[in-house]
Amino acid sequence: MNVRLATLNDVPVLLQLIRRVVPLMQAAGNFQWDDQYPNATVFGKDIEHGQLWVADLDGQVVGVAAITTDQEPEYAQVGWDLTETAVVVHRLAVDPDVRGRGIAARLMEQAETVARQRGIPVLRIDTNTQNEATQRLFPKLGYEFAGEIDLGFRPGLRFYCYEKRLTL
Repeated sequence: MNVRLATLNDVPVLLQLIRRVVPLMQAAGNFQWDDQYPNATVFGKDIEHGQLWVADLDGQVVGVAAITTDQEPEYAQVGWDLTETAVVVHRLAVDPDVRGRGIAARLMEQAETVARQRGIPVLRIDTNTQNEATQRLFPKLGYEFAGEIDLGFRPGLRFYCYEKRLTL
């Protein structure tokens, strides 16, 4: 498996991946994403900022993650200091056909690599309270549960926050 920065040529494949992921998320009661988000514009901005990474398995894009320093203002609800720079993973998704192969973990490892390269010792992520897979994954990767928040752009939903501190 290869993890690399995404290009605009990847966007159509990413949109197909999202169209396969969203119905499974919603069937599990996770309404974090829908047919409007994430979309080509969001992915395009991520690519423009050099923060969208894809996992490539045997020549096929099978996973995606935006590795940013964009912290939601609501993260303050769990006591995080938002003036502290952190690497934050957003829009993490894996093709349903290849789940269980460590692709999400590999994308999360890429976030650590980016953090180390930038000298940023803090990683943060949030996930919908209904996303049981990520709630199992993040602690396995050394992330600690920090609390529960709401996000203004997703009214009515609740999210769990996780943080990992690195020794640089």
